[in-house]
Amino acid sequence: MGSVLGGLAAASAATVCFGMASAVQARAARAEQHDAHGGGLGLAARLMRSGPFLIGTALDMGGFAFSVIALRSLPLFVVQSVTNASLAVTAVAAVRLLKVPLHVRDGAAVAVVVAGLVLLALGSGPQGATSAGTAFDLMLLGVPVAALALTSLATRLRGGRAAVVLGALSGVGFGVTSLAVRVMDTSSTAAVLTDPATYAVVLGGLGGYLSYVLALRHGTVSTATASGTLVEVCVPGLVGILLLHDQTRPGYGWLALAGFLVATAGTIALSRFGEGHA
Repeated sequence: MGSVLGGLAAASAATVCFGMASAVQARAARAEQHDAHGGGLGLAARLMRSGPFLIGTALDMGGFAFSVIALRSLPLFVVQSVTNASLAVTAVAAVRLLKVPLHVRDGAAVAVVVAGLVLLALGSGPQGATSAGTAFDLMLLGVPVAALALTSLATRLRGGRAAVVLGALSGVGFGVTSLAVRVMDTSSTAAVLTDPATYAVVLGGLGGYLSYVLALRHGTVSTATASGTLVEVCVPGLVGILLLHDQTRPGYGWLALAGFLVATAGTIALSRFGEGHA
């Protein structure tokens, strides 16, 4: 029970860190664009010297550290749902940091996310296996490589289709990262360096980030985020249940499923919040 509560606390801390990081970084970007017109590499260089943006980056790093703790102690479907709810934190933080009004629709979506997470926490059970063998680790390493090849092909699409496909591929990359963190052998430094899952973490994260950035170039924030969230939450969660034997509380599987669906639906609804105030 203690490990479950600790994992939930870590996942919640990661969600807060990720959500606050997005709001702080958005405020820094807005300030830099206001103070010095222009974008591209010039804006990126100014942001890298910006204190608020660096604070946001530190929050992202802290969020990743907390998510690693959560992934090593909770079922994947729980961690993915909780950390993907960071958009709710961003929406609330944006009211103060970015002076963005939280409309009734957005407030309702935040409430839906919170309700879904409560149901999910009440219905979740013990974590399953923390390793699945070398073949599984090699498969995890191969998936982001294939996703990168598909990303290159998807850039030839146009408009909304490209945004949906690239957003989904970003979800594949980030989902692989979560799975790889779960099964990575951390028994020694040598084990970490020789485990294919270690490199799947890196490739999945970089590939997911690249695909998401490209998705934003081809479509709206909500389109890219919605497709990415669906893949990132659902696929690792199913893999965790089917192959790693993650469980719900006996007799409460329906409650965990309801919470999972409600939280995911609320997160997707909140993706429209970012579209108007990116």
